[in-house]
Amino acid sequence: MYYRNVSDLNKIILKRLNVIPRDFDLIVGIPRSGMLPANLLALYLNRPYTDIHSFINGHIYKAGARGQFFDIKDFKKILVVDDSIASGSAMDKCKESLKHLEADFSISYCAIYVIPGKEKMVDYYFEIVPLPRYFQWNILNHTSLEKACFDIDGVLCIDPTEEQNDDGEKYRDFILNAPPLFIPGSKIGTIVTSRLEKYRKETETWLAANNVKYNDLVLLDLPDKEARMRANSHAAHKAKTYASKPYVLFIESSLSQAIEINRIAKKPVLCTENFEMIFDAESVLYNLKSGKYFPFLRKYALKIRNKLRK
Repeated sequence: MYYRNVSDLNKIILKRLNVIPRDFDLIVGIPRSGMLPANLLALYLNRPYTDIHSFINGHIYKAGARGQFFDIKDFKKILVVDDSIASGSAMDKCKESLKHLEADFSISYCAIYVIPGKEKMVDYYFEIVPLPRYFQWNILNHTSLEKACFDIDGVLCIDPTEEQNDDGEKYRDFILNAPPLFIPGSKIGTIVTSRLEKYRKETETWLAANNVKYNDLVLLDLPDKEARMRANSHAAHKAKTYASKPYVLFIESSLSQAIEINRIAKKPVLCTENFEMIFDAESVLYNLKSGKYFPFLRKYALKIRNKLRK
């Protein structure tokens, strides 16, 4: 599995910005995934940008306004941008939609990520990334989420406060009314959480109210909050479910739990705390122990290092 987040996208654009000629007049993004890289390219190239449909209708985005008409004489060289190419069907469809404008404009095509063998489908690309792959900006709509496990608190909804987490009426009210966070557009394989089994009805009510589609819901079968705290088995509980079936991804809110789930299940874990993908927890722990920590893990280094010294 290959994964790229927004930080990776920004870094590869900056690293290889020189592949794009500086004589383009307008950057055009292919909605919706192409709008983010198009915006970044327009920013770094200091050029105006718009989306495909607005471009066809003669509109561009301007500071303080949107959808203003442009004079065709002002824009001749156009760069059309998408985030990625896999089969190439989306890019072919885009080219067909712009065919009638080729007499008026010089149109070039760009994709940030392409799979091997599809490089010639565009005039410019930034990185070759094979399949299977996930991107931060579209992972919640990925068709393979039915092969994934999701945590609830910190992922599908916010975490409860200490006051709300009373294992009583306040907590029950939180479960029923928690503000949503990352609600996927595709069906989830299994939701697995450290919430207690006695809150299943309230949890199912919230999931239905927020249009979360899933196959299974696994909760922790312990009597109360005190028993859950004594067991301290959050990551182990989640890793057990993750490892029990051919799931390919776990989405977890806590970085420390994400590392532990990956260590136990030996499968990738995406952490929504920083949208980093944990592929190899043993390497993470080794780097923390040696002092060579990854930048996004620095604030956890001392805590884990102290545990390793005990």
